[in-house]
Amino acid sequence: MVYCGKPSRGCQMCRTRRIKCDETKPKCNQCAKSRRECPGYKDEFDLVFRNETQATERRARKANKKAIAKLNKDAPEQAKPQSAPLFASSDTQVTIKNPSVPLEQQAECHFVANWVLIPRQGTTRGFMEHLVPLLKTESHCYHFRLAFDACALASLNNRVGSGHDFEKESLGLYTKALSSTFAALKDPVKATADTTLAAILLLGLYENISARQMGMLAWGSHIEGAIQLVKARGRSILKTQTGRWLFIAVRTQMIIHTLSTGTPPIMGVEWWITDAVQDTHAAQCQKLNIRVGELRAEVNRLMTTIGRSPEEIELMLEMIRKCQMIDQELVAWANNLPEVFRWQTVTWEDRVPNGDYAKAEVYPGRVDIYQDLWVVSVINMQRCSRLILASLIVRCAAWVCSPVDYRTTPEYATAARTCHEIITDIIASVPYQLGYFHRRPDLHARIALSGFACGAEDTIKGLPGYFLSWPLVCIYGQDYISDTQRTWIGGRLEFIGNHVGVRYAHILKQINVRIPSMLIRRDGLMANPYPTGHNFEKLLSARNAKPTPGYTMNPLQQREAMHQAHRSSHASPSADGGTSALTRLLVVCLVPPGNT
Repeated sequence: MVYCGKPSRGCQMCRTRRIKCDETKPKCNQCAKSRRECPGYKDEFDLVFRNETQATERRARKANKKAIAKLNKDAPEQAKPQSAPLFASSDTQVTIKNPSVPLEQQAECHFVANWVLIPRQGTTRGFMEHLVPLLKTESHCYHFRLAFDACALASLNNRVGSGHDFEKESLGLYTKALSSTFAALKDPVKATADTTLAAILLLGLYENISARQMGMLAWGSHIEGAIQLVKARGRSILKTQTGRWLFIAVRTQMIIHTLSTGTPPIMGVEWWITDAVQDTHAAQCQKLNIRVGELRAEVNRLMTTIGRSPEEIELMLEMIRKCQMIDQELVAWANNLPEVFRWQTVTWEDRVPNGDYAKAEVYPGRVDIYQDLWVVSVINMQRCSRLILASLIVRCAAWVCSPVDYRTTPEYATAARTCHEIITDIIASVPYQLGYFHRRPDLHARIALSGFACGAEDTIKGLPGYFLSWPLVCIYGQDYISDTQRTWIGGRLEFIGNHVGVRYAHILKQINVRIPSMLIRRDGLMANPYPTGHNFEKLLSARNAKPTPGYTMNPLQQREAMHQAHRSSHASPSADGGTSALTRLLVVCLVPPGNT
């Protein structure tokens, strides 16, 4: 490991309090006297180097040589790590190229330090922990190694700052990885190997790291391929620990894909949960998330296929009851979590620097802290599922109560109140995941259930930004958030794309939808039967048609008003207005419901 600068004296708590530390091992007496939890002493080989001056860099290199010499003298039989990520602790992070360390090794260590989360307790989960044993094998499969190097170089490229550009190199590796993985899938032996499944997951991650345009289809195609591969392997994938980790990783990605696209999950809930439980609480949450995905797909199907007979109205009422039951189960799950899953409000923020919400680190209100990055990701997935359920309930209620305005229903009032609380909870979790407490260690003694495979823990990582993208985009398009909240969330997505290294956040910010109102409008326009449904363009672009009413009528009433206006008009479509009207209709109808 590369040593970067002189070791700081004293424990981390004493250095934060700026008092003299007696350096007693394992915990200092100063912390014991003040009844504080001593966080211990920094390992001198994990220290962060700030590239402030060339003189500082020279001193660091000199100290590095001495440290390596001492390490070789004291422990000649131990394997010496070859490289380590070098980051500044501020938001603007810089990686310094060490001439003695190849670029590939720097990229590999950077990726492991930013994306590979290792559990520290036996029952907890990490993220991409399956990469550790695969990278340690003596012979790497060619396609797996290409996919890993492409991701590592893309992640490094997004974080090194100006003066470096590895984008073309990473794209070249990605292209080779695609070709090599495709060839591996044709081989019966390689197709069932753990390295092939891991390579497909890495290719999907690459799309999120380096995205410059709408890449949902690219990411989704990789996840669909991974799902089919797991299905083909069957329960045999669970026979090894690495295979079990891969199965859980695919299951997590499958849930996000199902919720974001509205497509039903394959193989059913029990197939994905049985015999693949690493943590019982997280597995129960994922089970409920899969059921939410099934309900969403079923509601989407019903909205486009059923009529309005009494039996079909009762069927839609039954869907409302099912959504309410699963929502109650999700609430009960959150209320019965163990202490390690609990979060705590440690401070309140009421200041917005310069009044600019887009650049504010914290939205005015409470700031919560969690025990672990993995824990907050699980809890936020539960919150997103509840948002989706609230949207389904309102959509079904709007269908049933038509032509009455759905905003007058008790279901809408309950959904508005619930969604407002969930949005507040998710917003309060964002500062913790984006490094707010790295500069404020005195606010709370952090208990980590997991940690990154290497590198310093107190720097902004790429993984939290990846975890945050889905919850943020879920609340970004909600009808129930305020303008300042939407501005702040957009600013956090920009921060994730610019400083955390997940460029797909830029794409997500461009999605301009409102949920559930736009879905309700789409449901009304696609209802079956739909009068004159064969002539959308003529219906929308008739010259004498009255303007569509605003929020005084619900979407189905607007449809009836449009139809009535069309019947009273015999004008032909406008030459200049027909295309734009049809385009607007298609935008509303074809926006995937999961892009929220």
